[in-house]
Amino acid sequence: MLKRRIAGRPLPVIFLTIFVDLLGFGILIPVIPQLLANPASEYFLLPSNMTTGQGFILLGFLTATFSIAQFIATPILGQLSDRFGRRKLLAISLTGTLISYLIFAYGIASGNLIILFLARFLDGVTGGNIAVAQAAIADVSTPENRAKNFGLIGAAFGLGFIIGPYIGGKLSDPSIIPWFNATTPFLFAALLSFVNVISIVIFFPETLKEKNHNLKIKWTRSLTNIYHASINKELRMIFATVFLFTAGFTFFTTFFSVYLIDKFNFSQGNIGDFFAYIGLWVAFTQAVLTGRVSKRFPAYKIIRYGILVSGIAIFLYLLPQYWWQLLFIVPIFAIGNGLASANITALVSRSSGAEIQGEVLGINSSVQALAMAFPPILSGFIAASISPYAPILVAGNIILLATTFFWIFYKPHKIQPVHID
Repeated sequence: MLKRRIAGRPLPVIFLTIFVDLLGFGILIPVIPQLLANPASEYFLLPSNMTTGQGFILLGFLTATFSIAQFIATPILGQLSDRFGRRKLLAISLTGTLISYLIFAYGIASGNLIILFLARFLDGVTGGNIAVAQAAIADVSTPENRAKNFGLIGAAFGLGFIIGPYIGGKLSDPSIIPWFNATTPFLFAALLSFVNVISIVIFFPETLKEKNHNLKIKWTRSLTNIYHASINKELRMIFATVFLFTAGFTFFTTFFSVYLIDKFNFSQGNIGDFFAYIGLWVAFTQAVLTGRVSKRFPAYKIIRYGILVSGIAIFLYLLPQYWWQLLFIVPIFAIGNGLASANITALVSRSSGAEIQGEVLGINSSVQALAMAFPPILSGFIAASISPYAPILVAGNIILLATTFFWIFYKPHKIQPVHID
């Protein structure tokens, strides 16, 4: 009875899938800076002959490794899900995520930086399952509830941010339980991934009603996706905004933890608590505000003001002299960011034909992955040559550029679904 009841409602399983993906991302936030950017940490892995600046650069490259792999793999997974169905691809990719967590834990335990990079690359290859999950949401959404359903992605993102950083901070703190260390959070994430795989196999119904068995897989689709994003008249303004918005957000997330360590002497537990607080507000925005606001205002207006508020909030983060003052800025940032993210994805989905949802959302994910690939690398060099604060300034400027670009160039009109050759 339980299986039948859950199988008739795929959204809870999709929510769990996205949550586990973002949980793994959230777990990294308090731990990775301690490994590479904080010489005072007991988990610092760099040899004594390397400088803190070199650690910043390695942190940037390690963060970028995931996104580079995701850029390559995500559109392929999107196509495969259009051909073979969402269920099979989700199960396979989540298994890869499980394995990547175990490898990353081993890399920390052995102090082997190469293994850490390999683990992040594998997780990036399999992490494209978010595009498959988005396609599954699109499969079961109507025009009336599309924005609300895509808000579930943001809610899962927020919940991953609540629990992920919190887990990363607490499970890596031996003062709580003596055998806790930097590997413990990733072993826990691997266990959750295993539960998620089982939930897909047992409970998840296939949401794609008409599989495109004749679809020819294009293995270099990541590159042609960027080309399609640039020439498609209906979508290129949206994709350009997605690129700038995501790039700015990536500059922010890559070094904000380092900023907290440098200015406020945050431990991994403090970082986890703070990002959990951000996650609470993001989840509230996506679960409560997104659906209500979307009923009253068109998506393009929400995107305009959401991105603007998000960019301004990033600059505000640099003003406090005491850590508790940051708490008043978080709601502003989270609400702006959450409303913009959900509505951008919904706008992309609404602009494409039903039979290519996986492919179009794969293009969107490619744009996002490309936007996430280079900012961490640049952030590392900027932080090493200027200060850990500098990438945050860059982030705010790029996000304000995104809202300016969208405000000027996106022309609202009645959307007709487009098709990609």
